[in-house]
Amino acid sequence: MTIQKILIKTLAAALFVGVSALSAGNAMAHGTAAPQYGGVVQSAADLSFELVAAPGGASLYLKDHDNPMDTAGIRGKLTVLNGTQKSEAELKPAGGHKLEAKGIKLNKGAKVVAVLNMGKKPVTVRFTVK
Repeated sequence: MTIQKILIKTLAAALFVGVSALSAGNAMAHGTAAPQYGGVVQSAADLSFELVAAPGGASLYLKDHDNPMDTAGIRGKLTVLNGTQKSEAELKPAGGHKLEAKGIKLNKGAKVVAVLNMGKKPVTVRFTVK
């Protein structure tokens, strides 16, 4: 076999491996990035979180690989930056896979940080309200 043939086979194999690696990322994604409750979706700690503005506060929905995650026993804090104004509220279970924070407002463009106590180490999720 000539050097040209070996080089062509090596390049073809490298191209195949590269294309396979690029397409594998989409197939292995956890959960869906599409909001189901009209909010903003982010992922952290292999979980999906959807932040939704609600009258008098906010709701946070949790999913584990597209399956609703029971929020019983989960507590946390929601910090909202609306421009230069900062507000905080406790996140509490609200049944099923939902947590609620009361007394805050999510304006368009607000930066939101949720810190959840879900085990040994807190989980932090960051959102920008659209």
